[in-house]
Amino acid sequence: MIDVRPSQQMRDLGVVQHGAGILTEPARAFALPAERDEAERITDELFAAMERIGQVHPFAKGMGIAAPQIGIGRAVAVVQPPGDAAAIILLNPRITDRSDAMDEQYEGCLSFFDVRGLVPRPLKITVETVALTGEAVTTVYERGLARLINHEVDHLDGLPYTARMRSGVEPIPVEEYRHTGRAWAYE
Repeated sequence: MIDVRPSQQMRDLGVVQHGAGILTEPARAFALPAERDEAERITDELFAAMERIGQVHPFAKGMGIAAPQIGIGRAVAVVQPPGDAAAIILLNPRITDRSDAMDEQYEGCLSFFDVRGLVPRPLKITVETVALTGEAVTTVYERGLARLINHEVDHLDGLPYTARMRSGVEPIPVEEYRHTGRAWAYE
């Protein structure tokens, strides 16, 4: 049997891979509520992709996927927190505040799943999104959830997590990563 690379597995599941231009372009915001049907359709596609991916790979830390990762350049992402928490839909998200307190943990990305990278992120962020009805919604996220949300907002801004890594720090091959199946650790 041929061993399939993690990135090839993701590509087979419909995830756009590193090097594709759409991953480095800012996603186009929705005009809501006028584009509500389009936003709902793309959100449904993201949930379907998460379902496919979740059947072949467990995500103890939770997972997220942004529309550009399935080839759609629109500003929507879905985050599934770890455990049984409800999924979070991010429409036109903007980070409006970040804590000065940071931590650095390994992150993976469905769009380059062969490596993991040590990424510094704020421990607390405030995110403004838009509801399907057009109202602005502001939510504060902390720790692991802040990390997941920040990662997806970066995708929508055309920034891979490697752009956030400290200078001189390189991603490591997934084979060397020793934290699969474990949640991020916080003091």
